Amino acid sequence: MSLIKRTFARLREDLESARAHDPAARGNVENFLAYSGLHAIWIHRVTHRLWQKPELRFPARLLSQAGRFLTGIEIHPGATIGRRFFIDHGMGVVIGETSEIGDDVMIYHGVTLGGRSLAKVKRHPTIGDGVTIGAGAKVLGPITIGHGSAVGANAVVVKDAPPNSIVTGIPATWRHRDAVKETKPAVDPAEYYYI
Repeated sequence: MSLIKRTFARLREDLESARAHDPAARGNVENFLAYSGLHAIWIHRVTHRLWQKPELRFPARLLSQAGRFLTGIEIHPGATIGRRFFIDHGMGVVIGETSEIGDDVMIYHGVTLGGRSLAKVKRHPTIGDGVTIGAGAKVLGPITIGHGSAVGANAVVVKDAPPNSIVTGIPATWRHRDAVKETKPAVDPAEYYYI
């Protein structure tokens, strides 16, 4: 598949992900033009490719700062982000250099994937596939949030959480998801119908 076809396929996948995660998403044209979370992800893909070449790290940082100015979302070019990543509302999101984010992850505004150390080592979190992180949550340090987990709004997470966990509180604690009660989709269309 050519680079152009791959690029358009990824754009289409991102737009479909936005519609799947946001009941306010009305159409691909509006989403393409007006969703800052999508713009931040697209800018990050370019900066991340530049970051892979040491001689292009300075331009990568400049472009990422321009993206931060335009979107209100700061993603370091060194961060590794999987497919179908979606940032809802976006403003105030910070994703640190050594963060690793899996596929099908959704985060809300004000989320920080930050560090707790000044050492030049892995100092940011690893987020598994299918994780949702609520508004204002702070996930700090070289910890792992297992796949299929959900981090509650405003949680401060400084310890690992296993797969399929619900993580809440300050400092955050985790519990396993109740497979029977908690299978409802992130956005249930039935909640938006009038009776």
